[in-house]
Amino acid sequence: MAPRAYWKGTLKLSLVSCPVVLYPATTAAEKTRFHLINRETGNRLKQQMIDSETGDVVESDQKGRGYELRKGKYVEIEPEELEAVQIESNHTIDIESFVPREEIDQRYLNHPYYIAPDGKAAVDAFAVIRDAMKDQERVALAKIVLTNREHVMAIEPLGKGLLGTTLRFPYELREEDQFFDDIKSPKITKDMVELAGHILQTKAAHFDPRKFKDEYEDALKALVKRKASGKKIELPEPEERPSNVVSLMDALKRSLKGGKKTAAKSHARRATGRHRAPRKTHRSTARHRKAG
Repeated sequence: MAPRAYWKGTLKLSLVSCPVVLYPATTAAEKTRFHLINRETGNRLKQQMIDSETGDVVESDQKGRGYELRKGKYVEIEPEELEAVQIESNHTIDIESFVPREEIDQRYLNHPYYIAPDGKAAVDAFAVIRDAMKDQERVALAKIVLTNREHVMAIEPLGKGLLGTTLRFPYELREEDQFFDDIKSPKITKDMVELAGHILQTKAAHFDPRKFKDEYEDALKALVKRKASGKKIELPEPEERPSNVVSLMDALKRSLKGGKKTAAKSHARRATGRHRAPRKTHRSTARHRKAG
């Protein structure tokens, strides 16, 4: 059974239109979540809104929305006043243009949604729009209003339906120059680049999200299970940071021969509190005892 529709409206391409529904393509329902509790009673804590000046608790019927004109000075906006801001795309996904998929900067991609026809009468028009996009290998750009905000949405075929991804506006992105301008341009040898290229080839693969594994999430669940069963949680020994300086060329050569396990795996094991301390720590501790 499909979940409840997040949005209902009309998908429109020139004079062709059809009723559609939107469903969020992502979910966080399986994520491990923690609640704030009272250590003394074990009861869950309840959050309250407090007036920043008087310190009084503000009840739900007293809460409103305000825009800060200047420090501490707000203009209150009523819910009906927000609803009065009528935008044509309130209940319409109006396709404005079609662009090549590769021209969409990945930084603009925001939230994905599944778009499906709403009712049997909508199937024919929906299929025509979907299949036309398949033939042209283009992505539609349209405007849509979600949660009182207007968004630009990129729409493309996905199986029998459509995938709509909201896009960020330019003012929401930071310019990369402020982060990259200070990066130096060192002189690196052709041999180093070729070695790095060989490492890339040894790790060549195809994108398969089924292989993604949230090891930290698994470690959290293991931690909760151990704690709930009354078992002791042992804290891991802190890792020693390597003090020896390895040349870049040497590191590349060693990486090509096999390298080390990823830091992500060791981090996930540490989260359970059951793994052994890194071998390096044991060796250096042993050397310290021998020297003593």
